[in-house]
Amino acid sequence: MPLLPSYEELAGMIDHSLLRPELTEAQVEAGCELAARYRVKSVCVRPADVELAAARLAGSGVLVTTVVGFPHGSQTTATKLFEAREALQAGAAELDAVLNIGKLLSHRFDYVEQELARLAEEAHAAGALLKVIFENAYLSDELKIEACRISARARADFVKTSTGFGPGGATDHDLRLMRQHSPPWMRIKAAGGVRTLDRALEVRALGCARFGATATASILDQLKARLATQPTSV
Repeated sequence: MPLLPSYEELAGMIDHSLLRPELTEAQVEAGCELAARYRVKSVCVRPADVELAAARLAGSGVLVTTVVGFPHGSQTTATKLFEAREALQAGAAELDAVLNIGKLLSHRFDYVEQELARLAEEAHAAGALLKVIFENAYLSDELKIEACRISARARADFVKTSTGFGPGGATDHDLRLMRQHSPPWMRIKAAGGVRTLDRALEVRALGCARFGATATASILDQLKARLATQPTSV
């Protein structure tokens, strides 16, 4: 049986998702408290919640992530840049930006690359990371590969499978494809469908450095229980 990752290793892969539109501020605060208690890498909140999350998580070691151009990527470049700057000023340390799906499907690759390069520049100037969301359910394999190449040229830090709100989530096929066609320095994030420890371990084995989750407590509680009876990889 393969050795398990340590608790710190797996928790350090989780972006705890707080993006559902019906969440109240009290629920966002509770989600931040859970993230701090479980010591995950970040919480991913709606743009209007960045300041609240940053205040709640100050000193916890948990980063604040937010979304840009969510969920379809169809906002103008100027709008996305404004969103990015506002989020960074409010305390976001990572930006998950949806590429312009319609432009990619239209083979407007220069448009997509220029927009992502400007977003990467904004993020990096603030010491933040940029993750590019593809929404793979709408794309052919050829366009997924092109999106990986575009994101690399734009100097994004991660490529991400999906928003978690589209018609599909992170598939094994897509994760393998993205890992194969991204440079070694670029990291992969799985989003959509990672709800159990076993699935988290699967996406890790497929090369993901990060995954989004709402079932964070369940996944990490399962890991703690399993670690009590099995050795770890570190």
